[in-house]
Amino acid sequence: MINVKKIKQDFKILDRKVNGKKLVYLDNAASSQRPRQVLKAVKDYQEKHNANVHRGLHSLSEEASEMYEEARKTVAEFVGAREDEMVFIKNATEGINLVAYAWGLKNIKKGDEIVTTVIEHHANLIPWQELSKKTGAILKLVDTDDNGVFDMRDFKSKLSSKTKLVAVVHVSNVTGEILPIEKIVKLSKGVGAKVLVDAAQSAQHIGFDVKKIPVDFLAIAGHKMLGPMGISGVYLKKEVQAEMDVFMTGGGMIKEVSNKSAKWAEGVEKWEAGTPNVGGAVGLAEACRYHKKLDLKKIREHEKEITSYAFKRLKEIEGIRLIGPNNVKIRGGVVTFVIKGIHAHDVAQILDSEGVAVRSGHHCTMPLHKRLGLISTTRASFYIYNDKNDVDRLIKGLEKVKRVFK
Repeated sequence: MINVKKIKQDFKILDRKVNGKKLVYLDNAASSQRPRQVLKAVKDYQEKHNANVHRGLHSLSEEASEMYEEARKTVAEFVGAREDEMVFIKNATEGINLVAYAWGLKNIKKGDEIVTTVIEHHANLIPWQELSKKTGAILKLVDTDDNGVFDMRDFKSKLSSKTKLVAVVHVSNVTGEILPIEKIVKLSKGVGAKVLVDAAQSAQHIGFDVKKIPVDFLAIAGHKMLGPMGISGVYLKKEVQAEMDVFMTGGGMIKEVSNKSAKWAEGVEKWEAGTPNVGGAVGLAEACRYHKKLDLKKIREHEKEITSYAFKRLKEIEGIRLIGPNNVKIRGGVVTFVIKGIHAHDVAQILDSEGVAVRSGHHCTMPLHKRLGLISTTRASFYIYNDKNDVDRLIKGLEKVKRVFK
């Protein structure tokens, strides 16, 4: 198992107090905290190597370019990809939009079908809604059961010879469900569809290897995996890149420009217009190394233990409804719930008064909430620096919630 006590020492923010109480941070599905190693890597870059990349011949530019490309290699390897398959973007949302515009507009035609799910974060739903409007394609949403669990039978029924793209989350940011991604990909490939996976909640918790699971596109979120905000990655399979157009245009992504036209750069630079977030890339690479040192298998086992303990304790709360699967073997470190008669925002505010940070609202999944007959839910999400004491603090805060609204 991982050593949580030792890990906590890397996160100075966990020493601070909120409303007079020591912080318990349980909002990791929204954004994680950053360890000192990541902060130091970014600081060192900014203080010693800061310069624009690729076309400068002076020493700082050459150093920055080397660090940027080394970071690309590290982040690519983290998900089993080659460095010429990893594009740096500011967040997973941008990565999914990049695929929708650069691949989707070029390859999706009227009458084609796009399959996604009602579980999706808006970032993996709205781009496909818009693409369907622009192209005349048909968008199909896979349903869930009444507790938000993915319906495989419905998924199979939605696939057809007209399916050109399947866009699906790996781990739900609400239900915590780990979708059967290997089976989903196999079935999708069986009808000739391309597959995009939103791994924003999975790459850093349970891992993802594009060599073992042959997806065409994969989006990760740097700020959810110990990295800085404003930097993430999108995997574009090399064989699919030839089918893609540009996304944004300008400097950095060109090979040659005349008064009336331009030729695009080859490789991943084609999708990285403008000045990149070099310091962010350096920080994200350090975050990947941090995870590898801990071992993703050990991280997964730790989060299973914490989630199992949280389930047990939360069921002690009268009037609580837990959303998603009860089996922690198919669930990530996310626990979402409602307490009868108490609004989620009130729950979150009282928990904050006790120093416990959770998230309340619809979590950018309004279709899922409507499907489950919910307006708002409270979400606690765990990570490497959380332990059973943090869960106990959550329960203590919820006991206060019950007293206040008794």
